Amino acid sequence: MKIGVIGYGKRIGNVISEVLKADADCRITAIVDVRKDEIKAQLDERGWKDITYYETPEQMLASEQLDGAMIGTRCNLHTTMGLKVFKHHLPLYLEKPVATNYEDLLRLKQGYEAAASPVVVSFPLRATSIVELVKEIIQSGKIGTVEHVQAINNVPYGRVYFQDWYRDEEVTGGLFLQKATHDFDYIQFVLGQNPINVAAMTSKQIFKGNKSAGLKCVDCEDNRTCLESTVTFTDDTDPSWQYCCYAEDTGNEDSGSALFRYKSGMHMSYSQNFFIRKGAAARGARFMGYKGTVEFDFYSGQVKVYMHHTARVETYDLAAGSNHFGGDEKLARNFIEIMKGKASSISTLDDGLLSALMCMKAQESAQTGTFQDLVWT
Repeated sequence: MKIGVIGYGKRIGNVISEVLKADADCRITAIVDVRKDEIKAQLDERGWKDITYYETPEQMLASEQLDGAMIGTRCNLHTTMGLKVFKHHLPLYLEKPVATNYEDLLRLKQGYEAAASPVVVSFPLRATSIVELVKEIIQSGKIGTVEHVQAINNVPYGRVYFQDWYRDEEVTGGLFLQKATHDFDYIQFVLGQNPINVAAMTSKQIFKGNKSAGLKCVDCEDNRTCLESTVTFTDDTDPSWQYCCYAEDTGNEDSGSALFRYKSGMHMSYSQNFFIRKGAAARGARFMGYKGTVEFDFYSGQVKVYMHHTARVETYDLAAGSNHFGGDEKLARNFIEIMKGKASSISTLDDGLLSALMCMKAQESAQTGTFQDLVWT
């Protein structure tokens, strides 16, 4: 299987490693990236010699006989690059979010509907063993019909969204699209219900300040005392390019919440936070029916089922796994099978479009203080 890559970033590099590990017949034969010389040097050191590097996606797609394409550019280019691949009807692995603004979302939806490209969207959480178990328990009828969902994502590494390139909301589309898109997707995967409107709120209480725009930690006079200083990190992170999270230009809220109403009348609450640390980390949800509740947490790798009318509590301990709790491996294998014509996507572009729509409408609700209907207009 010959694969072409548009945007060879760190995230797509991890997925590529999973693809190559899963099937020795797969190989990267072409790459387009603005850093192509740097990437070539890195991959040459790994022994990846038979790769052609191109200036543009158009050149690569016209010149190469590919079995599939993978897109790992910065977020605001996902739609544009995806539409270029659609013209060649190739299987596509597309990083999330699938779009960063409503105009691109509509363009991608229309282009996809007119194309013949099967797409795997990078939503690994839906493919984890822990989410699959939760869905299995709910589908068994053990807890009854789900009538309420409470979901949280308390992010212990939240500084990256204020000190790295993620601080630029023009590139990322904001933190609903960066983080909640994963959570909204796995919730939709479990529920299989249609959300109809949303009310949301965000706040920026911690990562704000009057430090000068563009200030980096290495140049700040407080870098030896600041709790968020990258200069005092004990890992191998290079602090030279990391920005001050208390500067005028940090961007991004540091917490946000959304409340979705579904067609059935039930509702789902979701909240994410970016200034908690260490043991306060949590990512998971409670799905509640009349007969029982099932809850899980990705960090602990544990699922619990509480029966409401007996004293029974069931506990399942699952290995959390690496690379998005094991989900990347399953998506990589799925993409390989799609390229071989042996499978359908387990994380479709329709899933990616719906999750992005939920995120964008949540963001619009937070900005305007109004309920927003989830409609394609």
